Amino acid sequence: MRILTIIGARPQFIKAATVSRAIGLHSDITEIIVHTGQHFDTNMSDVFFEQMDIPRPNHYLKIASLSHGAMTGRMLEGIEELIQQEKPDWMLVYGDTNSTLAGALAAAKLHLPIAHVEAGLRSHNPAMPEEINRVLTDRVSSLLLCPTKTAVNNL
Repeated sequence: MRILTIIGARPQFIKAATVSRAIGLHSDITEIIVHTGQHFDTNMSDVFFEQMDIPRPNHYLKIASLSHGAMTGRMLEGIEELIQQEKPDWMLVYGDTNSTLAGALAAAKLHLPIAHVEAGLRSHNPAMPEEINRVLTDRVSSLLLCPTKTAVNNL
């Protein structure tokens, strides 16, 4: 099995540290890590890979410092190309960032099943870009991995 994991922001790096190590324990699973570049400087990115022993990304898109729409659009384009190139069996996304939404949309449009870590979390504030990302990602995901009972109830 091949899993394409999308990460791009500090909270995702922290979660990926544990999940990627667990995936690595299974010889029948290959994880392909894509770093979108949403958080890109040393203190927001590199330090986590070094200190938390996260596997280095297989692909680095270097997409940062743009408007929400431009960033998400460029990520969507880059991730779509990588899905076609890598031919994964699953997409794994974390949280509520532009990276999350771009990964989920690219996978959904190519009929690739999506696992969403932190599914069901809500602020109930539709003015927040992250809330839009959460709701849309949950809607297109195949596997909703909820961290709390409240998250389950929200879905």
